[in-house]
Amino acid sequence: MHDEPAIHPVSRLSQQERHAQILAVLRRDGAVRVATLAKLFDVTTETARRDLDELAEIGALQRTYGGGAIRSLIDEPGIGLRGLVHTPERTRIAAAAAQLVQSGDALMIDAGSTTSLFATALAARNLHLTVVTNCLPVANALGAADRCRVVLCPGDYAPHEAGVFGTETVAFLRRFKANKAFLGAGGLTADGFSDADSAGCAVKRAMLENAERTLLLADSSKFDVVQFERVAPLDALDDLITDAAPPRKLAAALREAGVTGTVAA
Repeated sequence: MHDEPAIHPVSRLSQQERHAQILAVLRRDGAVRVATLAKLFDVTTETARRDLDELAEIGALQRTYGGGAIRSLIDEPGIGLRGLVHTPERTRIAAAAAQLVQSGDALMIDAGSTTSLFATALAARNLHLTVVTNCLPVANALGAADRCRVVLCPGDYAPHEAGVFGTETVAFLRRFKANKAFLGAGGLTADGFSDADSAGCAVKRAMLENAERTLLLADSSKFDVVQFERVAPLDALDDLITDAAPPRKLAAALREAGVTGTVAA
């Protein structure tokens, strides 16, 4: 496993060469950070930001807080590739979120790379829990905890997401009530949180509608990113667990919506 794109610094790459390599990384990984580009290209962070700004101006990428993301609204890398990006940040988020669970809780856990890390952190606590999930990695992680009952949703299996989706999944989720629902998202803005896949959005909505408390696990690369379909407005959330303080406009919208923010240390 690696946390940085597989490109190597070359002395004094031209701007055109840097832009080509940035786009190659985005096609593979879906997102990149300014600090990573500065280190890989041996340039200042100001130069790396300018590269991303110029690519965003021509519509080649989506500028995000601290980096850039692939521009497509309907496509994103599968769970395996997403798991290689921002791993330290998402691991901190997962650990912080696991501390918010109490023994005796009934949980719903969404399919995703960050929620899978969360399940692993939660399994290590070995609490008395019942978990309903549509995600196979989540079920595998928590199934190894002897005090946790795992209820796996039925539905159409999507290998690239390692989860099940569809009308059967949504109908099944509506049979249950949970104390807490832990969700992921592809993007988070002042207008709400969004994702690229409509089937995944439907599952998220079913979970948040049937939980007493909804917690979004989203690293800072998701800030100010918009994907194809809005899952819900911010006031549908109770908590945001992330790795960095949101930018000013988003932070104000979260406060106005009554969302409690936790920045994982």
